[in-house]
Amino acid sequence: MARYTGSVCRICRREGDQLFLKGARCFTEKCAFKRRATVPGQHGTEQMRKKPTGYEVQLRAKQKVRKTYGVLERQFRKYYEAANRKGGNTGTNLLHELETRLDNVAFRLGFGLSRAQTRMWVTQGHFEINGRKCNIPSYQLRPGDVITIRESSKIKNQIKDALEITSSRESSAWLELDRENLKGKFLALPERAQLDPKIQEHLIIEFYSR
Repeated sequence: MARYTGSVCRICRREGDQLFLKGARCFTEKCAFKRRATVPGQHGTEQMRKKPTGYEVQLRAKQKVRKTYGVLERQFRKYYEAANRKGGNTGTNLLHELETRLDNVAFRLGFGLSRAQTRMWVTQGHFEINGRKCNIPSYQLRPGDVITIRESSKIKNQIKDALEITSSRESSAWLELDRENLKGKFLALPERAQLDPKIQEHLIIEFYSR
């Protein structure tokens, strides 16, 4: 399946939640989801009235999480399979697989206005992990890892602007941010209670367990 290249605001409206995919616009009143939260399309309002089937509920739960983290279907399924092989709660393991991605952690720290932006900057080689350059957005971080902006990076001012815009966003308790030195530390795997309560991971597990 190819990566989606259409309007990302339609994704938020389709999934019925603000996924912060557009960047700076998501933090203003111009956000398309704030202005019009109906399902996109000619019959959007009619679709909202219709009672969804069990399969559709599971599919939408999976699609919402997949699109939030910007992961393609094949890779998302691999995360599920990896989570299923581990001991403990499969749903929580799946969220850990997604949350420990470098592009997601950089976004959580406020180094970008969207995961798409931090993903682009990672691939361009602007980040270092424990002092070593890393240009792999899906790189899995471990507790204790330190994320820094490369000394020679040309986007430092842009990252400072992003930190300013996202300063009002709730900080992640499992991350530590040093604004002055543009540095972040991955402290520990997040507890389920610290993650988005609107994510229904049990529906995702049911979807793949059919």
